[in-house]
Amino acid sequence: MLFLGFSAGLPLLLIFSSLSLWLRQAGLDRSTVTLFSWAGLAYGFKFVWAPVVDKMPLPGLTAGMGRRRAWLLLAQSSIVCAIVWMALSDPVSGVTAIALGAVLLGFSAATQDIVIDAYRIESAEQELQALMASTYIVGYRLGMLVAGAGVLKLVAWAGGDHAGYSYAAWQGAYLWMALAMGVGMVTTLVIPEPSGSERQSQYLNSLEDYLRFLGLFVIMVGVMVGVYVLSADVVGRLKALVAGGGADGLLWGFLLEAGHLGVGLAAAWAAGMVAVRLGLVKYAVLRETYLDPLADFFRRYGARAVLILGLIGVYRVSDIVMGVIANVFYQDVGFNLDQIADVTQVFGMIAMIFGGLLGGGLVMRHGVMKILFLGALLSAATNVLFILLSESGPDIWMLALVIFADNVSGGLAGGAFVAYLSGLTRVSFTAFQYALFSSLMLLFPKLLGGYSGAIVDGIGYSAFFLVTALLGLPVLVLVWIAARYAPAASPAGGH
Repeated sequence: MLFLGFSAGLPLLLIFSSLSLWLRQAGLDRSTVTLFSWAGLAYGFKFVWAPVVDKMPLPGLTAGMGRRRAWLLLAQSSIVCAIVWMALSDPVSGVTAIALGAVLLGFSAATQDIVIDAYRIESAEQELQALMASTYIVGYRLGMLVAGAGVLKLVAWAGGDHAGYSYAAWQGAYLWMALAMGVGMVTTLVIPEPSGSERQSQYLNSLEDYLRFLGLFVIMVGVMVGVYVLSADVVGRLKALVAGGGADGLLWGFLLEAGHLGVGLAAAWAAGMVAVRLGLVKYAVLRETYLDPLADFFRRYGARAVLILGLIGVYRVSDIVMGVIANVFYQDVGFNLDQIADVTQVFGMIAMIFGGLLGGGLVMRHGVMKILFLGALLSAATNVLFILLSESGPDIWMLALVIFADNVSGGLAGGAFVAYLSGLTRVSFTAFQYALFSSLMLLFPKLLGGYSGAIVDGIGYSAFFLVTALLGLPVLVLVWIAARYAPAASPAGGH
């Protein structure tokens, strides 16, 4: 789990903070740079294809490796290809190529996450789940460290900092990251396949059944993407109509984009139902794949399920929205790549691991809901410290203080949140339910984070950090209500 966690954490910053710095150095403006965070929206929609990963065998791989390991190797190979694609794309020559590579990387990395989460839950008894989860998180943070500080150090060493923008420096750094994915690929080749992964679908029993199931997925995703792309021009014109008025324009733009995605999802579901009506697949397959995991969750929690899903959807909003533009902020304040790497990545990662371990210990002592509340409170409060940093200029000690406070609180909140999600998941629906929860956790914050550059351009950094702190207040209310009316299931109960 340590090595698989490393493999899962590595791609994340190659889409977000490290890519943001690359694009900023290449001359792109803040609003364009932060829009690239939408390449990670695949993390927010991975529940759509989680059933395919859960049930579909891969010809030539599954028979020899098992279902989980086969999908792991495919996802990791795709990650390597996406990173190499990005490395061979210079944003100065045009951003389209690197944007496509980032989208492919997000999709592949999200697929890897689906498989690793299922592998972790299926490969050991409940008594070992907490240990496996904490080890995975440490590996995940190490992967982020390599993709964050490691990339910045490589770029600085190759002359891509003091000498100005150097495409060759960024290209070399990303190629090294592709090589580092070998850690996960080797791990996949030597680990055993978990016995729980061989559960058979009640309705998928032949090659024809699987091909029809794959066809259903392709139709649904194709319709979703098609509707989204074909309606993009209309949505763009509507955004232009409301874009004239500062905060109001940004709010309407966000609501239009959210509605745009919602229409795509609704069209995909409608296409799936039409496919069932036409006899492409049996309704029982659709029910087993998507409806039964949802029905199980709502059956266990009843009306409280809506409250729980709402909490999951907004819990990390303060951290994630602020994090989208964090590296751009450090550079705008006046810190160089070496300082950003040393303080925000190396020192910050140590602080985050400490916060995660502290959160795990506090959860065991005081229960998950109390520490969820504490984590949400600290995460929002520490965002205010960034206002001091924006006013102080490139003060390395102030940066260290802010990063320590922010990352300890983020690690504490993250550790508690993983424990909370684990208690909600039932093993018989592992892949879909955990993918749904983690997708929901990222979807709203990532969508909102795409506007962070435009918000900063409009109101400045100090006001932006205050707004991100205030976003945490509704989260505190939801945690309090959830603790009173919708307590989390114990990990044992969830399994």
